[in-house]
Amino acid sequence: MAFSGPFLRQFFSWLALRRFCEGKGGNVATIFAFTLPIVVGGAGLGVETSYWYYSSLKLQAIADAAAYAGALEKIQGSDTAAITAAATTSAASNGLGGGTIVVNTPPTSGPNTANKAVEVILSQNLDRMFTSIFTQTKVPEQARAVALITDASKACVLALNPSASQSALFSGSTSVKFNGCSVMSDSMANDAIKVQGSAGLQTDCLISVGGVSLNNPVTTVCKSPMTQALPASDPFSSVPAPAASNPCKNVNGNKSSQTLQPGTYCSGMSLNGNVTLSPGVYVVQGSMKINANAVVSGDGVTIYMAGSNTVSMNGNATVTLSAPTSGTYSGMLFYGDRTGTAAQSTFNGTANSLLTGALYFPRQQVNYLGNFSGLDGCSQVVADTIQWSGNATINQNCKKYGFADIPAAPSVAVVE
Repeated sequence: MAFSGPFLRQFFSWLALRRFCEGKGGNVATIFAFTLPIVVGGAGLGVETSYWYYSSLKLQAIADAAAYAGALEKIQGSDTAAITAAATTSAASNGLGGGTIVVNTPPTSGPNTANKAVEVILSQNLDRMFTSIFTQTKVPEQARAVALITDASKACVLALNPSASQSALFSGSTSVKFNGCSVMSDSMANDAIKVQGSAGLQTDCLISVGGVSLNNPVTTVCKSPMTQALPASDPFSSVPAPAASNPCKNVNGNKSSQTLQPGTYCSGMSLNGNVTLSPGVYVVQGSMKINANAVVSGDGVTIYMAGSNTVSMNGNATVTLSAPTSGTYSGMLFYGDRTGTAAQSTFNGTANSLLTGALYFPRQQVNYLGNFSGLDGCSQVVADTIQWSGNATINQNCKKYGFADIPAAPSVAVVE
């Protein structure tokens, strides 16, 4: 059989085209095999990038919550260890897992290093999935948050009891004016702050963790009482208790005039006549009584009532005492033992009496009955509970007498 030239040319052209197509298919398969990891890796990178972004958002949320928890702990007056523990517990409960946490108060960087704030820095390493074909190194992530504490007001009177009814009570015919400061109660009771009888009260604000009960109108700078507020911390919680010393000192009750020296009075103090207290710290292991018609004076004095021992000032006594203006006990006139049990101390006296400094009794009720305050109206009362039925004008700006501010109505916000 003879084949013509045109037929042979078409046949060989067909064979060449077939071989070319077979070779091209092989090349495509080879190229696809080589590029498959890149394609899979690229797709995986997209998935993992989304996962990393989600993880970073979650880590930031954990940091924000931890900083907030640490700030709430700081408001309670806790130390750095307790603040760190609160932040760490929050981070763990919110899913930090194997990450690390660093807590600083105040912050070590940023605009709030000099402020009352808590900084939390979280770090964690994420495992790779698809992109592990390129590298086995983990993906580091870090989040930082700062919670800032802002005090809305300052207090002249602070009742520390967390649950007592009428923990700050103003009664009788009292007329008291607080300039530049507020009345604060940490109690959750509905009547944590109560004004009854014909009591007259003027203050910046009434601030309560619980509620306020007013039988009479109260003149305030704020539009209405602040209730359901965060509790204020004990402003003197870090002040150490004075140590007792030897030998014991005693008051000579037979003298009509005497000068006492600092030290430990193991049998308490019963003061009659004219008594001068020299500057320093007095540790009283027993009751302190200032009897009728006594005239007691002293500058730069801190009186520490050990245990559950109490102070009793007779209404006919004239007492002029002021706290140190510097040092460990700056601004602290009376200091009640934190380890004592429930008791009551009463402060009374003539209109010429002056108590310049803080009356600090964290485990006692303070009954403020006298018609007096301190030099330039500088007095503070911080106690478990407070009953006020005396007349006085109290001023907040007393730094020249060594006073520390008493923060009230703190708020917390995550600012970084």
